[in-house]
Amino acid sequence: MAVGSGAALLHWGVVVALVELAACTPLLANPVGWLVALAGSYLGHHRLSFRGHGAPLLRSVMRFMTVSATGFLINTLSYALLLRFSAARYEVLLGLVLVGVAFATWWLSRHWVFLRSEEPP
Repeated sequence: MAVGSGAALLHWGVVVALVELAACTPLLANPVGWLVALAGSYLGHHRLSFRGHGAPLLRSVMRFMTVSATGFLINTLSYALLLRFSAARYEVLLGLVLVGVAFATWWLSRHWVFLRSEEPP
């Protein structure tokens, strides 16, 4: 959970910095935050969260990218809806979305991305 939390915090920090310091809109800053957090998230899960997993590198990278890209699409759609229909501050809304996506990413990483074989654990 530490890796996912760190990646979510990094993503959030990049978005807030771009909004506050570069006058970027929250929705346009969001993909930049995701891209910055992406590599660290994979490496952290690969080396820490699921170390010793034994899954082939190329397969785990491809699966992680699939999970992350899907999570980002869900993140973006949820965030856009919340920004449009909620009066809450953008950074609070982003935090809520990132927490939900982080849990889903961890679960899928545990049960699919870094699975040693194609057989269920």
